[in-house]
Amino acid sequence: MNSHINLTQDELEEIIDLIRTQHGYDFSDYARASLLRRVTRCMNIAEFKTSYELKYHLTNDKTFFAWFLETLTVNVTEMFRDPVFYKDLREKVIPTLASYPVIKIWHAGCATGEEVYSMSILLEEAGLLSRTRLYATDLNPINLERARQGIIPLKQIKEYTLNYIKSGGQIDFSSYYTAHYDNAMIRKEYRENVVFAQHNLAVDQVFNEFQLICCRNVMIYFNQELQNRAVHLFYDSLSPLGYLGIGIKESLLFTDIQQQFEVVSSGSRIYRRKK
Repeated sequence: MNSHINLTQDELEEIIDLIRTQHGYDFSDYARASLLRRVTRCMNIAEFKTSYELKYHLTNDKTFFAWFLETLTVNVTEMFRDPVFYKDLREKVIPTLASYPVIKIWHAGCATGEEVYSMSILLEEAGLLSRTRLYATDLNPINLERARQGIIPLKQIKEYTLNYIKSGGQIDFSSYYTAHYDNAMIRKEYRENVVFAQHNLAVDQVFNEFQLICCRNVMIYFNQELQNRAVHLFYDSLSPLGYLGIGIKESLLFTDIQQQFEVVSSGSRIYRRKK
């Protein structure tokens, strides 16, 4: 693989413009350093040497664009990722959610769905799944399709089982999926309360009111302005005293409404909207 691709900032801006005008996806508020790395990685995999080749394919090849979008926005995800986060949800958030007759939870940037299914399992164990509606959104339609199917490579199950146990899970993890050849499939009852939809944090609006929003390891790819926009969107989408969970490498420090949230768990980055 040729890894000596030196994309200039100008070339990157041209690519961002082209994607916006041709395909309607706006990456202009994504952090440039990480976007540059991701675009270069896509070019390496496609074995393109120049930005001209990339722009030609982005313009003329719909199938290539779908692949490019998927590769560019791939979020590394796993079930019960950062188990302490889920342990805190079990102990500090879910007991309060139990007081709502109907619980609505939004997973923003759900990638391939592992985290939303982890939440499904937590809710089931708390006896709340039947009155919860989970909304899982992502920019990427291919991710959403994969998430909807609830299929997980079996080789990852050992690690996920370990995460589950560390998060305080006490039931045999294999009761949550069925194995088919090399894959595990999340059982239907943990999938049927989930609504999957395309949503773009850079441009889309509030679409419901939630008691809990999880957006983990998505905002690290945004610049400060877009991080701020996203947190405002979450604030406006939360019910009074609703909860927000972000990634452990992320922070509300750069937002101008940090004061509107109280800290529930600083280690797990769980916050609560003030009344």
